[in-house]
Amino acid sequence: MNKEAEPTFWEHLDILRNYILQTLIVALGCGVLAFAFKEELFSIVLAPKDSNFVTYQWLGFPPFRVELINVGLTDPFMIHLKTTLYFALIGVSPYLLFQLYRFISPALYRNEQRCAVYVAGSGYVMFLIGMLVNYFLIFPLTVRFLGTYELSPEVKNMISMQSYIDTLLMMSLIFGIVFEIPVISWLLASFGLLRASWMKKYRRHAIVVILILAAIITPTADIFTLLIVSLPIWLLYEISIRLVMLTRPKNSSPKDL
Repeated sequence: MNKEAEPTFWEHLDILRNYILQTLIVALGCGVLAFAFKEELFSIVLAPKDSNFVTYQWLGFPPFRVELINVGLTDPFMIHLKTTLYFALIGVSPYLLFQLYRFISPALYRNEQRCAVYVAGSGYVMFLIGMLVNYFLIFPLTVRFLGTYELSPEVKNMISMQSYIDTLLMMSLIFGIVFEIPVISWLLASFGLLRASWMKKYRRHAIVVILILAAIITPTADIFTLLIVSLPIWLLYEISIRLVMLTRPKNSSPKDL
């Protein structure tokens, strides 16, 4: 702990207020940039609906067409605001974590400060990886399946932009959270609340839960997409087992491995 004089309660509030104001200014700047570069922003957002998207080229899918429409008078503007807010949050999140660390670090021991940096940094990186996996793999497969699924040749699919954006943002958030599994497992193992032996013992149960979770995340009915979604989650579970083995408590016995 710091040996210097502790700030008073009101001084803490004043420091917190300054950090919040600085973070809001940075967030506003990120939002203004995202709002101003509308064409570049939506070229990224709408890329997975085109058959020349990199994922479809890798997998060798034949050309297809997905059309989007706006059905509400205020939908284009509100969608623009929503997408801008999402990208602004992504842009400001590293600075937000930095400000949070600056605020709490004086109250932590040096080893706790290092731990906080590792947890926050790894958690942020894993969240970004989860969103990228969704953007480049899971969401494109979902769009292709649902966007080209037809009940009859007489019924044409006209997907609303609102539905497209909501699905993309929701799935990005879900996969960002799912990819925190190794970080959470490492934390639980550090506190002695999780053992690799337990995770190995209940591996089959975990696989069933993963398949159920994948079925909930993806609104598609084909087994190919289900397996594609389940695979990264299962790999995260296996990685978590290795992390738990490496971070097990020192007084654990070999049977806990």
